[in-house]
Amino acid sequence: DPVKGHQMPCHYVYRKGNYLSISSPVGTQLPHAVGIGWAMKLRGEKKSVLVFFGDGATSTGDFHAAMNFAGVFRTPTVFLCNNNQWAISVPVAKQTAAATLAEKANAYGFDGIRVDGMDALAVYRATRDAARNAREGLGPMMVEAVTYRIGPHSSSDDPSRYRDEAEVAAWQARDPLLRFRRYLEHAGWWDDAREARLEQEIGDEITRAVQEAERIPPPAVETIFADVYAEMPPHLREEMDAFLALPRR
Repeated sequence: DPVKGHQMPCHYVYRKGNYLSISSPVGTQLPHAVGIGWAMKLRGEKKSVLVFFGDGATSTGDFHAAMNFAGVFRTPTVFLCNNNQWAISVPVAKQTAAATLAEKANAYGFDGIRVDGMDALAVYRATRDAARNAREGLGPMMVEAVTYRIGPHSSSDDPSRYRDEAEVAAWQARDPLLRFRRYLEHAGWWDDAREARLEQEIGDEITRAVQEAERIPPPAVETIFADVYAEMPPHLREEMDAFLALPRR
């Protein structure tokens, strides 16, 4: 486990693929991404950083700080806002007075683009172009993908208390997976036989991955104190030594 048990199971990280861990506090990943982009620029690397966030994150101070820094220092950062129109129970209309979230980028000195988030190809093209421009030294860009949160925010959320089911049904008819499937079928690139074969292959791959994960032993207890400081301060080392001295089964 690259994060040594410090994260929730759904907050995955893939170091080899340069995929950082998901951040629970809304918007806190944005300054991290800009900082990584700034480091890339200082090193002269032709790379870009892609950071995902929701419409709710645009109401946070971290969003402002990150966008402002990226604009001033022209970091190679692509801000991809998944605007699913609901921050738990707060609609996007009550989060901003701006006509779009994408136009917020203009206030920070760089471009923003709004795309149909229910169109996989539109999102891919906008993100690809933004990442290419960032790698070429043209600075940051924001992509607002307009989607819709079909289900509840969490298992404790009851969306029927604050939105109309007819609205949900209208957006569900535009399901991006179904739209993309119809596109592939029309192009002759997809059919039921291919789907069945792929489902079997992916199912087998997932089973192998689960079995491999279950064989991994739990992290050592001393890792509770790891990865907090570059150099562990004396008081924390004392606490760790005292903790490790406790009897355990």
